[in-house]
Amino acid sequence: MDTQRRTGEQGPTPFRSSRYFCVGGKWYFTTREGFDSGPFASRERAEIGLKRFLHVVKMLPEEQQIH
Repeated sequence: MDTQRRTGEQGPTPFRSSRYFCVGGKWYFTTREGFDSGPFASRERAEIGLKRFLHVVKMLPEEQQIH
């Protein structure tokens, strides 16, 4: 669990956990909205998948972006 504060945060540090998890030897990532993506062959591949996902989300018009 990450217990460090992020820039601009105030108050108690919220609960955080890893975005990556492994089930049956396959790796997945999860988003804040509860979307799970995978399977990936390795954690490294899941990390690349998340970076690609976030890149696509940033290209969406503001009103369509996932928050």
